[in-house]
Amino acid sequence: MFEFRDLFQWDRFITVHVIKIFYWLAIALTGLLGISGILSGLVAMAISPFGGLITILVSLVGICAGVIFSRILAEFILIVFRINEHLGVIRDQGTMR
Repeated sequence: MFEFRDLFQWDRFITVHVIKIFYWLAIALTGLLGISGILSGLVAMAISPFGGLITILVSLVGICAGVIFSRILAEFILIVFRINEHLGVIRDQGTMR
């Protein structure tokens, strides 16, 4: 797991452990912005029902896209760090011969 002393050593990366926190923060922010969009769409329906409906639909699509994009970005970062770990193992195997 992640320890405080890992912050001052360069043997291990902390991003692998911290990325989950940033992922859940991105999900929460996406949800809050989506709910805000839905509420503004409901308010806009009093003025223009079609415009309010479009705003609500765009907000729902935005929520789905935000969740998917956040997951893709988090997985991409984790993949980059795993590639680095695997290349380190390959490098270490090559120097043992």
